[in-house]
Amino acid sequence: MSVEGVESNILSGESDDIATSLRSPTTPRFTPGRTKGYSDISGMILREAPYNSRMMPFHTTGLDKLSEKDQEILQEEILNAAAKSGRKKTKSDVAAMMALGFLDGGIDNVVPRKRQISSSDVVTKFGYAPQLGYEDLRMAEAVIHLGTTRERESSNISDMVMKNIIEVTPKEEEQFPFNHVGLTSAEAAALLVKYGKNELPEKVTPKWLVFLQQFWAPMPIMIWIAIIIEIGIQNFIDMGILLLIQFTNASISFYELNKAGNAVAALKSSLKPMATCKRDGGWQVMDATLLVPGDLVLLGSGSAIPADCRVNSSEIDVDQAALTGESLPVTFYKGDSCKMGSTVVRGEVEATVEFTGVNTFFGKTASLLQESNEHSHLQKMLMRIMFILVGLSVSLCLINFIYLMAEGEGLKESLSHTIVLLVASIPLAIEIVTNTTLAIGSKSLSHRGAIVARLSAIEDLAGMSILCSDKTGTLTLNKMVLQDDTPVYSPGENQESVLVYAALAAKWKEPPRDALDRLTLGSVNMTFLENYEQTEFLPFDPTIKRTEGTLRNLKTGAEFKTTKGAPHIILQLLNESEKAVIEQVEADVTKFGEMGIRSMGVAKMDLKDGKNEWKMMGLLTFLDPPRPDTKQTIIDANKFGVNVKMITGDHLLIAKQTASVLSMGDKIFGSENLPMLDPETKQKPANLGKTYGNLCLAADGFAQVFPEHKFLIVETLRELGYSVGMTGDGVNDAPALKRADVGIAVAGSTDAARAAAAIILTEEGLSTIIHGIIIAREIFSRISNFITYRISATLQLLLFFFIAIFAFHPSSYQPEDSEDEWPEYFHMPVLMLMLITLLNDGTLITIAYDYAEASPTPTKWNIPALFITSTVLGMVSCFSSLLVLYILLDSHDPNGLFAKIGMSGVDYGQITAAIYLKVSVSDFLTLFSARTGPKFFWQVRPAPVLLIGGTVALTVSSLLSIVWPVSEPDGIMTEGLSSNMGVFVFVWLYCLVFWIVQDFAKVASYKYMYHSNFNGINDTGVIGDIVPPKDSLV
Repeated sequence: MSVEGVESNILSGESDDIATSLRSPTTPRFTPGRTKGYSDISGMILREAPYNSRMMPFHTTGLDKLSEKDQEILQEEILNAAAKSGRKKTKSDVAAMMALGFLDGGIDNVVPRKRQISSSDVVTKFGYAPQLGYEDLRMAEAVIHLGTTRERESSNISDMVMKNIIEVTPKEEEQFPFNHVGLTSAEAAALLVKYGKNELPEKVTPKWLVFLQQFWAPMPIMIWIAIIIEIGIQNFIDMGILLLIQFTNASISFYELNKAGNAVAALKSSLKPMATCKRDGGWQVMDATLLVPGDLVLLGSGSAIPADCRVNSSEIDVDQAALTGESLPVTFYKGDSCKMGSTVVRGEVEATVEFTGVNTFFGKTASLLQESNEHSHLQKMLMRIMFILVGLSVSLCLINFIYLMAEGEGLKESLSHTIVLLVASIPLAIEIVTNTTLAIGSKSLSHRGAIVARLSAIEDLAGMSILCSDKTGTLTLNKMVLQDDTPVYSPGENQESVLVYAALAAKWKEPPRDALDRLTLGSVNMTFLENYEQTEFLPFDPTIKRTEGTLRNLKTGAEFKTTKGAPHIILQLLNESEKAVIEQVEADVTKFGEMGIRSMGVAKMDLKDGKNEWKMMGLLTFLDPPRPDTKQTIIDANKFGVNVKMITGDHLLIAKQTASVLSMGDKIFGSENLPMLDPETKQKPANLGKTYGNLCLAADGFAQVFPEHKFLIVETLRELGYSVGMTGDGVNDAPALKRADVGIAVAGSTDAARAAAAIILTEEGLSTIIHGIIIAREIFSRISNFITYRISATLQLLLFFFIAIFAFHPSSYQPEDSEDEWPEYFHMPVLMLMLITLLNDGTLITIAYDYAEASPTPTKWNIPALFITSTVLGMVSCFSSLLVLYILLDSHDPNGLFAKIGMSGVDYGQITAAIYLKVSVSDFLTLFSARTGPKFFWQVRPAPVLLIGGTVALTVSSLLSIVWPVSEPDGIMTEGLSSNMGVFVFVWLYCLVFWIVQDFAKVASYKYMYHSNFNGINDTGVIGDIVPPKDSLV
């Protein structure tokens, strides 16, 4: 067997892989008189190296399909090729030999693809013109690799090799067993047992159970314990407050879960249960769930396609809006695969069922949509904080309880004080305030054209560092636009005349049948067509791959034919004497193809001279251009530290050109090196991030991908620690949208895509996402500031009362002339503690409206740094509270501070009110310090609503400390400061002084952490900050 014979076997043997195996040039064009070397041949069958010389050697396509004998022949021919031509082997020869595994250093360590893509993985869209397919681009690739007509002839490369490269026909189509007679009941029953029912499995959890599950988590369980203890000590007011908090939290969580769309249910809602099927020789209407592969079904206008089917003959127009979101129907021809869930809008055909149930396109999508029950980043962070605070609170409160009991306090009093301190010290409303902040932020996003379906997605959007974007309709207009460059090959022709000839090869008085007709008829001046009558029309057929019209000029009576189609199809019509034209057309198609521009050939035949020879009129060139705002949007995204990667099912050349125009980078790869799900278990490959991480990080995009690839690209990047966004619109995008941290359904998406997404765009393009990122980061800043404050307030409250009980014994400070007996240890009435908590949490709602600055890079939670800042804030407040308690208790000492500044001693009841005032004021002032992060409190002005809320809370607390009546709640002497306003003023001035000290301490702590890069505080989520694992695929 010759080298050319082996080439032919490889090229013709490739089915779905050959389209992706021929990429941008790996070798120069052939030149006349030069013998092919090893690298020339390998250039025809090697897949493209993913991005640079440090990567693994090339994969091969087709080599594994050769027998061992044929491989030996290929190796021998290649090794001798250079010697026969009298030249030495080049570096490219050696590199190619290594790539094929003929030399050491092959690809033994590479994980192979687990399975091939089948027709159930692919959805034909309106923009994919059957008349053209991608054959013009494959022609360009073939010319790049094999040379033009003259070059191929001089190198003895047959036209069959060229044809096999351009016209890819998957093997499975050739072998698919079309059924024209139907099945018997016995055959159908056996197949039903083998394949199962034609339905989508769905596991549904009752909503009442989902609601009850909100009460079974660490935080709710702790509240239940507190409620039970409150009931036991008959403290029903506190019990009622705790119950209110419990049900509020549960209701908010349930609302969020119920609001999130059920993507599987959305898929099922688009399916219809009946089908017309031929069984036992007769047609019958039956339950579509009983269909089996091999059934003969009737697909007529208005009927639903009940399973994935292959058209037996003729053609139908199918509405696939439920699958792709496109409003225009797609024409399916003999052998085409139409999908379950779509609807026939024109024509009637018989079709053979190919896949049913879980094996259909819908079924595969549903299998990837199973709930993972994975918590969001925000939920994980809140749970960690709660565990830390709960553990600290329980430990200290337990010690307090034991101490009180040991000091002779009654069980009820000890329990009451301990439980109230526990409840007051734990931020029970942290989830309510956080969700409220997110909900208010979601309203701002909706004004920018982004509807939030899952509140936690806002926090994920703030931290998103990689955005995987679909190309068609998101980065581009999803509209083919005619280009000005129209090569002509006949004298006197121009773009306008070529466009008229193309329109005459269509049914111009009918709606466009596909994207090419839409382009042609939408661009031509229809008045020019009024002079022609179409006497015959040959519609597109997969066997001829072109359309043809027979026309009569109404003015001159001249008759002629016009045709349009893929360039190589039109070139086959030309006379062999037109080699110069053929050569020029191939060169032009290649030139445009390398720029990602599509080409459609147009030819004409005059019937009057009897020669019946086709003449090439010209090429119509077109592309789907980027949206006007896309390039600026990508620039803005990069400025904010978000890397945008293009993930598209479109052809590699088109993807590369689009990426070039949009300045997205040049590392656009095909899908051949990407992983696949296990065909049986549907599980992702082991060590996904480790094996494929570097490839996905290095890539600026991937072309010719399938839904599984999108899903696994997202999963790979998530395993590396990045927060990943994904855009999509169709059913096939739903799994990736659901798996992404931020699934974004673009405008015009299907119900399934919207149900799977966390954010739904109502405006076209990506610009809305940039606004969303800014708003989300502002919201993140508010939440981060709030949590910093809430931790510090908890630490202040908890540690103050914990230390005060041990460190201060008021009875030892009691003056001799006091009529009231001072207690053995200091504590505060339950009502005062609850008032502090309620006023704090009520005021904190206003932080959702506070001014905030968006981080210039993706945000991320740094809990150790968060606790450092909170601890500094809390410790300053706690120390100042302990100090003022000592000063007040010691106020009767003639040598004390009060005596030195001329103030009289303070009664114990007023000490209680003063400490209530101090703790309340310190808490609120701490909020104004925490909200500015590493800046001083005066450097970022608060929003009016926050300022008003804080003023109201401070005013209420101040008034309560003044007018509190003389009483003994919980047996604790309490008296307002109305009779001693000097203490009131002293406490306020004291709080303001220590607020400034607290703020300086906070800024100093931030400077230290930034200087030492404490726990990676200087790191961001931008690509490059996270080091991918070693031993990756690249």
